[in-house]
Amino acid sequence: MRIAAGTGSVASLLLAVVLVVVLGLTWLMIRRLQAAQRRATAEAAQARAWAEAQAAQLKAELDRREERLAEELGRLRAQEAELAERASELRLAREEIHTLAAQRTAALERAAGLSAELARAELVREVAGEARREAAVAVREIERSAKAEGEQRAREIVAGAIQRVASEQTAETVVSLFRLPGEDMKGRIIGREGRNIRAFEAVTGVNLIVDDTPESVQLSCFDPVRREAARLTLETLVADGRIHPVRIEEVHGRSRAEIERLCVRAGEDALLAAGAGEMAPELVRTLGTLKYRTSYGQNVLGHLVESAHIAGMMAAELGVDAELVRRAALLHDIGKALTHEAEGSHAAVGADFARRHGESAEVVHAIAAHHGEVEPRTVEAVLTQAADACSGGRPGARRESLETYVRRLERLEEIAGAHDGVAKVFAMQAGREVRVMVQPEVVDDLGARVIAREVARQVARELTYPGQIRITVVRESRATEVAR
Repeated sequence: MRIAAGTGSVASLLLAVVLVVVLGLTWLMIRRLQAAQRRATAEAAQARAWAEAQAAQLKAELDRREERLAEELGRLRAQEAELAERASELRLAREEIHTLAAQRTAALERAAGLSAELARAELVREVAGEARREAAVAVREIERSAKAEGEQRAREIVAGAIQRVASEQTAETVVSLFRLPGEDMKGRIIGREGRNIRAFEAVTGVNLIVDDTPESVQLSCFDPVRREAARLTLETLVADGRIHPVRIEEVHGRSRAEIERLCVRAGEDALLAAGAGEMAPELVRTLGTLKYRTSYGQNVLGHLVESAHIAGMMAAELGVDAELVRRAALLHDIGKALTHEAEGSHAAVGADFARRHGESAEVVHAIAAHHGEVEPRTVEAVLTQAADACSGGRPGARRESLETYVRRLERLEEIAGAHDGVAKVFAMQAGREVRVMVQPEVVDDLGARVIAREVARQVARELTYPGQIRITVVRESRATEVAR
């Protein structure tokens, strides 16, 4: 019983302790809730105060803006009233002006005897006529200025192209001089009873001239490619020392193959130097053969490359396809390598050859028209023609003998001096310009034009010359009086 009573007391004690702990926790929770409620109430009061302050500030700002708007509205109304008053004044002034204009028009009609419609029509006709006259004067001035500017621009383009490309040219003839290592070599070249020299001429197609010139012989042939092949053959034979008909045929075959290779290489180099793009192999080979041809002492292949550069620069200045123009200029004289193989001028033959090897219609036409045999219809043809003339006609490009040069100058002066009324004739700029001084009392302005045209036609018909010759007839009238 004691144990049971003791156990009941402990349980009661534990229950009391638990109740105390629960009550304590409950009290703590109540205090925390009360503290949180107080903080929330304080924060709400603070937020309400801040909101009231912001509202008061906004209300004050709105009141100030409302006052400013009211002031601005008052000013606008005042301005509106002022504008309305001015508009009324303007209406009155406009009505007065209309009245005065009507009175003035009526007075003018009475004074002139014309109605306003007739006067307006007359004024329009007068203004239109004056405008047409001014337009005609302006058009003439524009045309004159454009022509002068165009000529100046053309001169600048051509001069700049020539100055940038001008290069030396070597003169070739129909005879090549070959130096021998010794005088005894002449006998070996001639051979027993002349069999070696006969075999050489028969195989190469070149005349071998053995004269009294010490330690040298001459190779004569109008075909420069054959002459070069013969020169290379003779050089190999002399260096080797074995000279007989069989050896001559063998060496000449190798020399021709070497010349063929050199022609292809020269054509490729020219194509690369001119910047004309790719080309058919046969065109390249034929172009390379022009390395051994000359025209008036000017190397034809060098002339073609120079013409291509000049044409390309002029095309670039004018905004034309420069590569196409360079290609046409590079090929314009290719017919000179084929003239003996086909009938016709070198321009026609070259154009047909280029057409058969796939060149474009523009290039073919430029080749055919570069000497005026065909009327040039494209810019490329005109530029090719101009580049050809610039390259062939520039100072130092082509050479001629002194006798031929002097004879041509004398004939120029004779042709111009044979006309009536001519006082003096001067051949200038190495025969590229002729100045004809006429007597003003005998030859009038129209006669001066006739003389210039006739002299130009006679010069073109009788003389052979590179480029062109300008004929200038000068007629000067002078009036002199003496004051006493």
